[in-house]
Amino acid sequence: MTQPNVFVTRRIPDQGLAMIRQACAVTLWEDELPPPYNVLRAEAARADGLLTLLSDRVDAPLLESAPRLKVVSQMAVGFDNIDLAAATARGIPVGHTPGVLTETTADLAFALLMAAARRLPEAERFVHAGKWRTWGPMLLLGQDIHGATLGIVGMGRIGLAVARRAQGFGMRIIYYSRRESDEARALGAEYLPLDEVFAQADFISLHTPLTPETYHLIDDRAFALMKPTAILINTARGGVIDPDALYRALSTGKIAAAALDVTEPEPIPPDSPLLTLDNCLIVPHIGSASVATRTRIAVMAAENLLAGLRGERLPHCANPQVYGQE
Repeated sequence: MTQPNVFVTRRIPDQGLAMIRQACAVTLWEDELPPPYNVLRAEAARADGLLTLLSDRVDAPLLESAPRLKVVSQMAVGFDNIDLAAATARGIPVGHTPGVLTETTADLAFALLMAAARRLPEAERFVHAGKWRTWGPMLLLGQDIHGATLGIVGMGRIGLAVARRAQGFGMRIIYYSRRESDEARALGAEYLPLDEVFAQADFISLHTPLTPETYHLIDDRAFALMKPTAILINTARGGVIDPDALYRALSTGKIAAAALDVTEPEPIPPDSPLLTLDNCLIVPHIGSASVATRTRIAVMAAENLLAGLRGERLPHCANPQVYGQE
């Protein structure tokens, strides 16, 4: 029996890739950078399945030029890069990998919070530059985490996981989300209007999806409401923050610091003014970057892909309406 053709847009952890290779004829994009759109479209045109990442644009023209395509499996929770309506219209299920990265991303969010609060990147650079000459009572003073107020914007799975970590530091937890959460209430978190979260929080951690409503949610107006000692953490999507407004807020002291795992654009350009600021910590979208979690994500993506190629319902489908009335 002829094996289905699959295009995998980047090397993924071996366990997931081995599952696909056992059942499919695989074309693997080996480069560190994502395949150019013209390459992706050409490969899709002869593929039965695609395994994609957030950096791969799967739009209507690509889907329309892929007559054999049975499934798109995204190795990510989000799917902003995929035209779900166009995929659904063509009867193509789109897989994604929800839930698996919750705890790992929450770990990173809290690591960023702590690093920014205690100015760890600045301190490391200080030592490496040979500036550490003696102990000083005013050297690299940071902010306490224990007993501080944590404001969470978006109280979904990851927001709740961050709140659980905050409990261990005796933090007051306030939050804003589309609706109040019984789980958050059980953790002692207080639901407040968004502006009040901005105004009261010592640390603001973003965990909202990127939608038309949340695009540049954190703008000049939002920064004007925050404390000058506030620290902003973003492990959600880069577009939730207006980067120009962030630069103005950090460079003029409207807030104390920011720590970002995601940026707009992504990757951040080397000449971005944010990279000139000591009070802006930026890491390269590593929220789920643990060996165990990335392996599980790869396996989930492989399971979605293989189910779609067999004509079975995807275990984790981003457009379940493709199967009929939901």
